[in-house]
Amino acid sequence: MHNSKKSTNFALDFSDNCIMKYNYEYEIKYQEVDGEKKLRLFNLENYLLEVAGTVADELGFGIAALHPRGLTWILTRLSVEMYELPTHCEKVRFETWIESNAHMLSTRNFRIYSGDKLIGQCKSVWAVLDLAKREIVNIFDDPMFANCVDGEVIEMNRVRMTTIPEPTGIVPHKVVYSDIDYNGHCNSCRYLQAMTDAYLPDYYGKKVRLDINYQKEAMLGEELQTLYLVTEDGVQYQQKNSHGETSCSAKITLL
Repeated sequence: MHNSKKSTNFALDFSDNCIMKYNYEYEIKYQEVDGEKKLRLFNLENYLLEVAGTVADELGFGIAALHPRGLTWILTRLSVEMYELPTHCEKVRFETWIESNAHMLSTRNFRIYSGDKLIGQCKSVWAVLDLAKREIVNIFDDPMFANCVDGEVIEMNRVRMTTIPEPTGIVPHKVVYSDIDYNGHCNSCRYLQAMTDAYLPDYYGKKVRLDINYQKEAMLGEELQTLYLVTEDGVQYQQKNSHGETSCSAKITLL
């Protein structure tokens, strides 16, 4: 999908400190922008996931290494602040690094640039899933993860999301063929796509923050309901399955 990619790996050893930052540049395609010619939020998330996956593969612990062991990466939490959204044909550079691998979770950070201008930043949290047991496992003591942590922290306050007892609206969504990824469950970006299809606040020309938590995987054929609550500063979402369990929750905040 993204065929204009350049990577630059900076790995410089300064005694006890090791800088492990990677850069990828893409040109925004016409099918990734909306009616305002701005990159859609779920397409932005897709770029972040692709960059994270590409770096993991380059470092030797990506899907290519994990799948033969019956394991895979899953995204558990994502927080993004965008100071402006890129447009069609704009070249965007994603700088990324691993902040930490600890307590069964891997934290990967991003800075997003248009030219030399910083237009956004992101903190993402990942886990390794056992595909047979559908359980999170801790493999960070494996030698493949040695010497891959940069350690630089991006300070982003965690946004707490609660249930929505009285939603502004409810929109059904059935998990279909095009939602499923190679891990056998609904692709991370598809939850956000269904949410923004249900309701999208007017964030054009404003700084915007996206927070999304993945709580229970949704499978092919599942019936989900997207609950949304319009607030003074944006909109909050909650996706529930037929058992009333929350599959995913998110919030778009206008800054």
